[in-house]
Amino acid sequence: MKSKLALVVIAVMVSLLGFVGGVSAEVTYHPSLAHKDGAMAYEHMKYLAYEIGPRTAGSQNERMAEEYIQGQFERMGLQTEIQEFTYTRRGTTNSSSNVIAYKPGKSKEQIIVGAHYDSVSAGKGVDDNASGVGVMLEVAEVLKKIPTPYSIVFIAFGAEEVGLRGSNYYADNMTDDEVASTVGMINLDSLAVGDKMYVYGSGGADGFIRDQALQIVKKKKLDVHTNPGINPEYPEGTTGDWSDHAPFKAKGIPIGYLEATNWEIGDLDGYTQTEKHGGVWHTPNDTIEFIEKEFPGRIQDHLSTFSTLLTDMLKFMNKTSTSK
Repeated sequence: MKSKLALVVIAVMVSLLGFVGGVSAEVTYHPSLAHKDGAMAYEHMKYLAYEIGPRTAGSQNERMAEEYIQGQFERMGLQTEIQEFTYTRRGTTNSSSNVIAYKPGKSKEQIIVGAHYDSVSAGKGVDDNASGVGVMLEVAEVLKKIPTPYSIVFIAFGAEEVGLRGSNYYADNMTDDEVASTVGMINLDSLAVGDKMYVYGSGGADGFIRDQALQIVKKKKLDVHTNPGINPEYPEGTTGDWSDHAPFKAKGIPIGYLEATNWEIGDLDGYTQTEKHGGVWHTPNDTIEFIEKEFPGRIQDHLSTFSTLLTDMLKFMNKTSTSK
């Protein structure tokens, strides 16, 4: 009996290890999902939020999310690597990682597209930020065989919620040549629930990513805006340094930032996402059930719109064009 029990225990352990270590390799999706804007993004978002759940920095769930994202990039045939890092918080050293995938383009100059995959413990982290990762993965799949003006580095950042740890680590370890060859960085954060969809950019001539995005918005009649500049602390078209674009902006790299929120309510600082319920991110309401009940169709509309916009941004980006 003891020997049989031991065999059962071993079998269960092997099964669990296989799940933890191989979760990413087992998840496949029908290719047709990539033909409808937002459909694949929704599936990725749902998997991260519900098959894995809250993905707090340094947790096993965050590691499982890393493995899932790595597996999806590899399934697409993209050159993929894991950038491990550690950070100290409240006297404790923690581990996390960035998942990096590379898509060669017509030029060796590159655009970085990033979205953090960790979350807080409240809710499921649907909006913040499984939505951003979902759109990034969908667009990577759509563009994997399409020639793009620049090479694209897709990065899923770890440990954003505890001080932008992943994006800071990546930016701090860029060589001078990598910085010089980076045309821009586009950040995706909290795309699903805010009342309005926005694209932001750097100030001055470095705002070409935002400006070109707004040209696409006008051409395709997308319901996307930019920060109206009601609050003088955040001039029109810009945003604050509270997400993963900030470390790249600090290195002089032009940034673009896609987000859904509402700059016209609350403290006029973009933190109050909705008129109806205020902020949803970082609350127990950050779930598919709540968002779809209170804002029917909003998730699908936002994911579709942002996917369409980001795809065209990457297909037609031209750093020499700054005209509005």
